[in-house]
Formats: sequence, structure tokens, C-alpha cells
Amino acid sequence: EVKSRMDAKENYVIRIKIPRNEEVKLNDIIRGWVVVNTNNIDDKVIFKSDGMPTYHLANVVDDYLMKISHVIRGEEWLPSAPLHLLLYRFLGWGDTIPEFAHLPLILKPDGNGKLSKRDGDRLGFPVFPIEWKNLDNEEIRLGYRESGYFPEAFINMLSLLGWNPGTAQEIFSMQELIRSFTLEKVGKSGAKFDFDKTKWFNQQYLRTTSSKDLAKMLKVILIRNGVQAKDEFIKLVCEQLKERAIFVKDLWLEGKYYFVAPTSYDENIIRKKWKEETPEQLSALKDKISEISDFKSGTIETTF
Repeated sequence: EVKSRMDAKENYVIRIKIPRNEEVKLNDIIRGWVVVNTNNIDDKVIFKSDGMPTYHLANVVDDYLMKISHVIRGEEWLPSAPLHLLLYRFLGWGDTIPEFAHLPLILKPDGNGKLSKRDGDRLGFPVFPIEWKNLDNEEIRLGYRESGYFPEAFINMLSLLGWNPGTAQEIFSMQELIRSFTLEKVGKSGAKFDFDKTKWFNQQYLRTTSSKDLAKMLKVILIRNGVQAKDEFIKLVCEQLKERAIFVKDLWLEGKYYFVAPTSYDENIIRKKWKEETPEQLSALKDKISEISDFKSGTIETTF
């Protein structure tokens, strides 16, 4: 039957022939020794009927040709690792097998299972680092970068979803992370994603960013909104608002009144507060404020 089907040039697949009753051993950096008997591995397809290699073969060949030293991937690929080790051996690359580290998954904020795009849609947060476009339906999903997150804050947050530095420290500079991070300190269990904590990380980074650098970022937003202002003035606004902001765009949203005079107001609210002596008091307040050269909270409190 096989010969007749081959003679008829029927499409076929190519499978890897798995040896029987052998132990395949993998010393994973995170999970330690993983031992699998080959009786539990089926003869996987490595070439599809259209002649294209499957992921299993392409992955191993690609890593070998690129001289990859460490394969770092999600724990969902751990069951495939023994097959990949066998492919290295059968292809004659047994002495160049890379080290493996299977990372724990990022879990849903609520419920069970790994984080998905649907969770982002349901709970209102990005799930991609940068903008993602579906070429099939032109759907565009904003990433963390487009949503206003600092790359360093995003990496800081991700690093602590599984890695334990061994201290209570949460905020790390990139250099501190590079010095401190080791795969050996990554845990085996998945960590729940906390969107509020992610925003907190960004807030901490914004607060420690110099007002001069924040002013450069805010200036881009001002120009986009048709607003012109001097660099020094923008810097002063950043100094006033940075403790309350989470994103650079908040400096504009919360401090728009620094740059654009209001065109309307709620008369009912003003009427409730307005008294006969209010105009005189406001005029005196204006004169007093004009005398302050160092416009900071401490100076203002002393003046009044």
C-alpha cells in the first residue's frame, strides 16, 4: 500500500522516528532535572505534506545555525524540550545543545490560566509591548509604549513577575537589573498580572525623571495641541505636577490651564462661592502672588 501510494505521488509527511524506552534528560536552569521516557513521545511530524518544516524542526535548525547558547521560553514549551533534544542528537549536533530555561507564565489578574488578549479587552489594559496590527482584518491594538509607559518601567515590572531579587527592592534601574538578574532566581510558578501595579511602576519612574527631560516630552504633546510655551516655563509646570502624574500625557491633561486660558466656567458653582468682598480679595491675592519669584510650595506657604 505504501509503495502504491508513493508511486501515485500522493502527498506525504515526514516524521521523526522516536527510539523506544530511552530516558531523555534535560537540566533546565529554572526547573532542574526533567526526565522523560521516549515511550511517552510520539513520532512527531517534522515536514508537512506541502514540504514545509514544522516548528519543532525549524526551531532547532534555526537555533543551531545562529549559535544560540540559551533557549529562554515559556513553560508551555517544556513538554516539547525532549523532542528538541532528540532532534539535536539525530542531526549530529549533540555537542552543541544550548542551555534551556522555561519561564513561568504570566497569569490572568482574576481567575485561572495565562494572560490573553481577551483579558486586556475585558479589563481595559494593553497586552503587547508595542502596537500590534492584525494584517487579516486591519485591527490595531495599542501597546504599552503607545499608551505612555516608559520602557524601563515596563521592563522593571516584567522582571518581577517571576524573578525574586532576594530583597524588598522593587524599583531597579536598567543597570541594576542587568547586574542583579539571574535565571537561577526565577521561580517555577506563574505570577498574576497586576495592572494597577504596572501603572505604579510608571509613576515611580516619572517622579524620578528630571523635570528638564519631562519638559522635552511634554513639549511634543503641547506642539501637537497647537500650544507654544518657553522651555523654562514647561519645566516649572512639570516640577509642579510630576508628583500627581502617572503618564507624561497627564501633565497636559491635568495642567492644561497653565497653557490655555479657560473659555467658559460653571456660573452656578461661582455664584455659590462669590461674595461682595471677593473681587477685592482676588485682586490682593494676585498682587501678592506676583511678588513671588521662587514659585514653590514652601515659598508660597511662607508668603501667606
